[in-house]
Amino acid sequence: MRRDLRIVVCICLCLLALVARGQGRKLTAAEAKEHVGEKATVCGTVASARYADRSNGKPTFLNLDAAYPKEIFTIVIWGSDRDKFEQPESKYANTSVCVSGTITSYRGSPEIVANEPSAIEVQK
Repeated sequence: MRRDLRIVVCICLCLLALVARGQGRKLTAAEAKEHVGEKATVCGTVASARYADRSNGKPTFLNLDAAYPKEIFTIVIWGSDRDKFEQPESKYANTSVCVSGTITSYRGSPEIVANEPSAIEVQK
């Protein structure tokens, strides 16, 4: 009985280690498309940034590694969260950043929605 408990505990610890490892994963903008639906950190350089103040939801788009319309990956900041970011289209322009969250896809292009500034880390 005690041996069985040790085996179960060992299996649980291994599974926890695998889950923790997956959440700490850093991906390039190009790799993100293969990980839609997963929580990850995606890193790249903001190649273009745009505040679409006349669009529904007033989003700000930060496109990594290639400018719109050939963007590889997009960070989306909705208008309802925009004030938290202090003009993100200027703040993050031409900087290397990493964004953490769940990767989704919009019209075939991977993206992460950033609701808080802590989701975006500027790389030095």
